[in-house]
This record gives sequence, C-alpha cells and structure tokens, in this order.
Amino acid sequence: MNMSFFKHPFVKQLGSSFLDLAPILAVVIVFQIWVIKQPIPDLGNLIMGTVFVVLGLTLFIQGLELGLFPIGESMAYAFAKKGSVAWLLTFAFCLGFGTTVAEPALIAVANEAANIAAKGKLISADLQAKAGYAMGLRLSVALSVGFAIMVGVLRIIKGWPLHYLIICGYAAVLIITPFAPKEIIGIAYDSGGVTTSTITVPLVTALGIGLATAIKGRNPMIDGFGLIAFASLTPIVFVMAYGILR
Repeated sequence: MNMSFFKHPFVKQLGSSFLDLAPILAVVIVFQIWVIKQPIPDLGNLIMGTVFVVLGLTLFIQGLELGLFPIGESMAYAFAKKGSVAWLLTFAFCLGFGTTVAEPALIAVANEAANIAAKGKLISADLQAKAGYAMGLRLSVALSVGFAIMVGVLRIIKGWPLHYLIICGYAAVLIITPFAPKEIIGIAYDSGGVTTSTITVPLVTALGIGLATAIKGRNPMIDGFGLIAFASLTPIVFVMAYGILR
C-alpha cells in the first residue's frame, strides 16, 4: 500500500481518534474479562459501535478545524478591526446564549430537574408547571453563559487578569450557596458542566483566540483562553439565584 495513504490528514486523524478511544476500550475489556469474568456480550455490536465512534469523532474534529474554529477567529478579528466594542459584546453574549439554550444535555437535565421538583412538591405536578420550571432553568443557564462570555471578552479587551474573575466567581458561589434552596444546589453545581459542550467550547475558544490575536499587545496563549473556565462558574450562581427568586 502507498505510504502516502497513511500520511493523509484524515487517515492520521482516524488513527489519533482510535488512540484517544483505546484507553476506554481497554478498561471495559479488562474489567469484563478479568474482574467480572464474563465474555463480552454482543462483541460484533461493540466492534461496529467502536468503528462508528472513531469515524464520528474524526469527522467532528475535522469539522471543528475546517469550519467552527476559522469562523470564530475570523468573526472576532473582524469585530476587533471594526472597533465597535458594543457589537462585539453583543455578539459574545448571543454566542454564549445561543449555543447553550439549545444544548441537548441542558434540556435533558432541566426536564429531569423539573420532574424531581414536582415529586418533591416544590412545583405542581402538571405538565405546564414542569415545562415552565424546566424552561426557567434553561434560560438561567443560557443567560449566565452569555453573560460570562461577554465579561470574558471585555476582560481580553481591557487586559484584566483571568484569576481575578475566577476568584470573584468562586466567591460569589460560596456567598450565595447558604441562601439557596437545598433542593436546587446540586442542580446548580452540575449546571456548570453544560459549558463544556461540543459546540460551545470550540466556538468560544476560537472567539477568545481570534480576539487576542487581533488586539495589539495581547498574547493568544495567555489572553485567548480561560473563557470556558469563567463560563463554568456563572451557571452555578444564576441557577441558585433562580431557586431563591422563584
């Protein structure tokens, strides 16, 4: 076989995706055979599923590199060159809000939280009440992420140290936790995980890097990252505030 075939970027990415998945497969196989001491059920489906996962992961990464990263960086660069801070902050807020409010994981968590709240007599058990509670949670998280990305972009523009925002975020979490209803604290702490979704992370990271690249005196490595870290804190505060005000 021609060696150039193995040097093709897509083939190399396939190999990299398989290596990323290999530790998971190794853990499953080791525990199934040596700990549980049972044969692997549906071995054919496992192999086929692994192939599909590797292929899907490869295509996903290729899509990020070809589409989302360049779009995020180019839009950030264009807004920076335009010189309109208001439009840039508006775009940052809309990006954070839009990528979060339709996140499937957030929808699932909000719906489950509404069901649990109904069982705990926190809200009425009828469908309308549960739907309203779930939508309130989704909007709280989406607004928090939009706010966090907007503040994070302003940090890059102003050159504020990242650790100041992180410290303030954790301080806000510690202050508001004692006042929040105990039933919503667990949901609030888990809600920060939605910011690590497969769409939010690439776009927001690309936005930060592109913006830091476009602004003179900013280091993309130092100033371009950190948006996701701050965005993971704000949903905790916003969801607990939603529980207090509701």
